[in-house]
Amino acid sequence: LGARIASDGQWRFPPTDSIPDKYKTCLMAFEDRYFRYHPGVNPLSLGRAMVQNIKAGRVVSGGSTLTMQTVRLMRKNKRTYFEKFIEIILATRLELSYSKKRIIALYASHAPMGGNVVGIDAAAWRYFGHGARSLSWAESATLAVLPNSPSLMHFGRNRDALLTKRNRLLQKLLDNGTISETDYRLATAEPLPENPHSLPQIAPHLVTRLYLSQPGTHVQSTIDKSLQLQADNVLERWNTEFSQNHILNLAALIVDLEKNEVISYIGNVNFGKQQSGNQVDIIQSSRSTGSILKPFLYCAMLQEGALLPGELLPDIPINVGGFSPKNFSLQYDGAVHANEALARSLNVPSVVSLRRYGVPKFYDFLKKAGLTTLNRPADYYG
Repeated sequence: LGARIASDGQWRFPPTDSIPDKYKTCLMAFEDRYFRYHPGVNPLSLGRAMVQNIKAGRVVSGGSTLTMQTVRLMRKNKRTYFEKFIEIILATRLELSYSKKRIIALYASHAPMGGNVVGIDAAAWRYFGHGARSLSWAESATLAVLPNSPSLMHFGRNRDALLTKRNRLLQKLLDNGTISETDYRLATAEPLPENPHSLPQIAPHLVTRLYLSQPGTHVQSTIDKSLQLQADNVLERWNTEFSQNHILNLAALIVDLEKNEVISYIGNVNFGKQQSGNQVDIIQSSRSTGSILKPFLYCAMLQEGALLPGELLPDIPINVGGFSPKNFSLQYDGAVHANEALARSLNVPSVVSLRRYGVPKFYDFLKKAGLTTLNRPADYYG
């Protein structure tokens, strides 16, 4: 349905244990081919990195395993020899505490993917416009090489360097028999992403509601995407018509009564506009109850025997403390049966009935009936 940017300005999805197999294969081939076998530290890789760094006279290789890199992502400290020693200790402890599957999931959820994008899920949507489960070999290889050099994902720059790293990884997968010649050709033929994609905003008011009530979580909703889009289109058509009469806010809530599930949630139209309050979720907003209270009033009186369906009620001009209620038709019938007064939603008989029953009693009845927006004393409403 959609997502909201994290409080620190990063596009980051909540951690998940579901990591696509293609991405895991690419990641281990690029970063740590012995990941499944070592205890968090690979002495051979560390030794080889040390020799390479001594020969080069500078740091050209770290020799870190995926487990050590996961620790580094959590600590976010400067790279020093002492920090490397700490990473080695914590990596072994991490291996004792978590499964390999969990460790690689932690890495994939927190790895920098260029710009303000963090983690495989956010990167898949931002760069390729779909979820991580649908990543191709080319897309998986692209995301596997990014944390090593996240600055390569700069639209308009570094394209050749990123393409070379991606294709080199795909060649490695071909050489070790992971992918076929056909897969290799198709993958290398895929272009790099041109521009970042906007994340879906299918039910923006619902996403905002869930974000505020359950921040930092992945929420599975009951919304039917197809129905949501259809309802959106219907409301847009009505909005075009109603806006000519300065009616600028519409909402729709569709519920599957058999399953007791909300299947479409449109809190307002034109979410992007602010001048007409379109970002306000009017599904949640309190509003004037109007005539909807009349059935509750007659119900309360019938339950107590204070009113009979065929009882005559006055329908004449009256004045109650300076207030003169009028019917919608601006006409009066003199006297009308209670059941007819309710069916026609007449205002004057309802006011007379409320004075008979008592405002405090009716207030208590509404509270017991489940009305949650009565947050002031009874005499405030009158």
